Amino acid sequence: MLKLDKVRNIGIMAHVDAGKTTTTERILYYSGTKHKVGDVDTGDTTTDFDPLEKQKGITINSAAVSVEWGDHTINIIDTPGHVDFTAEVERSLRVLDGAVGVFCAVGGVEVQSETVWRQANKYKVPRIAYVNKLDRMGADFWGCVRQIEEKLLTKPAVVTIPAGQDSAFEGLIDLIEMKFITRDENDVTKRNFFVHPIPDKYRAEAEKAREQLLDVVSAACDEITELVLEGKPVPAELIRKALRRGTLSGQFTPIHCGSSKLFQGVQQLLDLIVDCLPSPVDRPPVEGINPKTKEVEYRRPDASEPFTALAFKTVAESTGDLVYIRIYSGEMKPGATYLNTTLNKSERVVRFYRMMGDKRIELESAGPGDIVAAIGLKQTATGHTLCDPESPIALESITFPKPVVSAALSFARTLDSGKVGEALSRLVRDDPTLKAHTDEETKETILSGMGELHLEISLEKLRRSLNLPQGDPQVQLGKPRVAYRQTFAKEVDLEYRYIKQTGGRGKYAVINVRYKPLSAEDIADRIREIEQRNDPKIKPDPNNIYFVNSITQGVIPKEYIPSVEEGLRDAAKRGYKYPFPFVDLEFELHFGKYHPVDSSQDAFYLCALEAFRDAEEKAGIVLLEPIMKVVVVCPKQYQGAISGDISRRRGMIEETSEDKGIAQVVAKIPLANLFGYTNDLRGATGGTASFSMEFSHYAPVPIELADLPKKDDKKK
Repeated sequence: MLKLDKVRNIGIMAHVDAGKTTTTERILYYSGTKHKVGDVDTGDTTTDFDPLEKQKGITINSAAVSVEWGDHTINIIDTPGHVDFTAEVERSLRVLDGAVGVFCAVGGVEVQSETVWRQANKYKVPRIAYVNKLDRMGADFWGCVRQIEEKLLTKPAVVTIPAGQDSAFEGLIDLIEMKFITRDENDVTKRNFFVHPIPDKYRAEAEKAREQLLDVVSAACDEITELVLEGKPVPAELIRKALRRGTLSGQFTPIHCGSSKLFQGVQQLLDLIVDCLPSPVDRPPVEGINPKTKEVEYRRPDASEPFTALAFKTVAESTGDLVYIRIYSGEMKPGATYLNTTLNKSERVVRFYRMMGDKRIELESAGPGDIVAAIGLKQTATGHTLCDPESPIALESITFPKPVVSAALSFARTLDSGKVGEALSRLVRDDPTLKAHTDEETKETILSGMGELHLEISLEKLRRSLNLPQGDPQVQLGKPRVAYRQTFAKEVDLEYRYIKQTGGRGKYAVINVRYKPLSAEDIADRIREIEQRNDPKIKPDPNNIYFVNSITQGVIPKEYIPSVEEGLRDAAKRGYKYPFPFVDLEFELHFGKYHPVDSSQDAFYLCALEAFRDAEEKAGIVLLEPIMKVVVVCPKQYQGAISGDISRRRGMIEETSEDKGIAQVVAKIPLANLFGYTNDLRGATGGTASFSMEFSHYAPVPIELADLPKKDDKKK
C-alpha cells in the first residue's frame, strides 16, 4: 500500500479560460496516464467528458483523475471556472488537501479567481499559483504576480520566471536551480527539454528575482537567512524545504509559470506539487461531533482508526447514484455497511472506484486520503458523513451559496409527470445550488440557480435524463426572475395572543417579541460573538436570522421556548405579502404567558407563526435585491459606451483601468438588470468585449423597480 506521505489530493481552480483543463490534460500526458493529448477545442479531453461541456467548451462538472509522478500519487479534481458552477469548486475544496490556482498571464487575477481563492482560504487549503499562457499576446507575468499579491492578499514566492513573453517567449528560468529550460522543438512527443546556463540577456533579471525568492523563503528557514548574510550559496534542497514549510503554514504562495498549450512548465509544475503541497498526514486531523455525546472528536489519517468519510458529490445514473467520497480514516471494503450520521441510517457500499474522468477502476479497498466513487448508497447525499457504526462521528457539512435567479419550468402534458418529478429530484440532489419548488399560488414549478447559464445547463440535463433531444420544447423555462430577499423596515415590539377553544382542551399561548432588522455592523458583531465562543456546534446563520431568549422567572416554561423559535424561523422562510425569504432579523422573546392546561408546544409554535405575520404588517417590508460584481474587459474605444450602459442598468462603477489599449471596468449592478447582458455586450462591441460576474451582496430596492410577478402571471 502506498505511503500516505506520497499522496497528494489537489484541485485545479481558476477563472474560466485560464487553462485549467488544458493543464490537466498535459499532466495526464506527462505522467504517462494518457498517450494522446486531448484538447478543449476538439472536445476529447479526459475531464470535460460531458456532451454539454464539449459543446460549450467549458468545464461544468468537477472531474477526478489520478496520476503517478515519480514515487508519488497525485489525485486531481479539475473544477469549473464559471461563477454559475461555483458549487463544484466549493465541495471539491472541502475535501482536498491542496490546490493549484491557474492564472492567465494576460487576464491576471479575474473575478472568479478571487472567488475560488477566498473559498480555499475558508477551508485553509495550502496552494501554489501557476501563471499560464505566457505565449499569448499581451502576456504580463510580473503584472499578474502583482495582482496576486494585491488582490489575493498573499505573499508571492516566485520560483520560475519567463524567458521572454508574448511572441518572444523562449522558455523558463528556474530560480531554485538557476537554470534556463527550453523545449526540444524537434521532439514530436513534446517530452524532451534542454537545460542550459542562463543567457546573458536574462541574467540580471534572474539574479534579482532569485534574491527576492531567498528573501521570501528565509521567513520559513533561519538557515537560509544565515547563509545569505554570510554571502554563502544556498543549496536548492534547502530552498525546497523552506518552500514546503512556508506553503503549508500559509506564509507565502509559490508562483510558477509556463504555457500548458505549448507543453512548457507542466513537468516543473508536477515537481512543485510534490515538493510544496501537503499529503494527508500534513493536514490536521479531521474534526467532528459525536452524535451521542455531542462532544468534539478527531480522526487521524490512519487505517487503524475508525472509518470516517465525507460524501461531497452525487451523480444520478440509471443503475444507481454514484457518490464521491473522501476517506479521512479507517478502511473501506466492498459490501460493508456504514452509518450515515447525517440521517442516522445504515448504508451499504456495493462497489467503489477510482475515477479517471468518465472511466472507472474498481477497487478492493480504500483508506485514508483516498477519493473514490461508490455505488449502493441509496440515501447518502452531498455533505453527509459515513462512519463506523461503533464509533459514530458527524463531520462538518458543506455550505453552498443561495440561488439568485429563478424561472418557471413547464412540461408538455404528454410527458409522464412521475418521471419528470423523479428526474428533477435527482437533478436537484446532484446540484446543491439548484432548487425546485411549487409556487403555492400559481402551482408552477420554479427552478432556481446561480445564473442564466446555470439554469440553461440544468434544463438540458433534465431533458437528457428524460431521453429528450437537446432543445426539445416539451420541457421549457420561462423568463428568468430574480430571487429577492426581504427584511423589516423598522424595529417593532409586539404582543401576540393565540387562544383557541374548540371543546375539550384548548390552545393557549401569549408571546412578546421584539423584532429588530440587523445592520451590517450588527451582523458582524453576532458572527464575531459566535467565533469567540469557539463552539463547533454553533454556527452563524446563513440568512442572519437570530433568536434571543430573554425570558426570566419562568413566565414561559423552557420546554415551549424552542417551539417559539421554530415557529418564527418557519414563518420567516416565506413572507405573507411577498413570497421571498426574510434575512437580517433578530427575534427577542422577552415576555409571555401560558396556561397550565391549555398550553402546549404546538400552541406556542402556531402563536409564533401568526405573530410573525402580524409583525410583518406593522413593521413594513424592505425588499432586497442581489447585487453582482461585474468586470467588463473591452477595447478602449468602447469604454465610454459600456460605462453609460452600466449607469442605465442602475449600476455603480467602482474602478476603471487601461493597459495596452484594453480597458477594464469594475461595477456593481443589480442582477435584475443583467439578464441578456451577454448578447447586449456582444452586439454593442462587435463581439470584442467579455464580462464576468459574481454575487456581491443584497441591497434595498424600491418596490416599483423590482421585477415582481404580475398578477396576470399567476394565471399563465
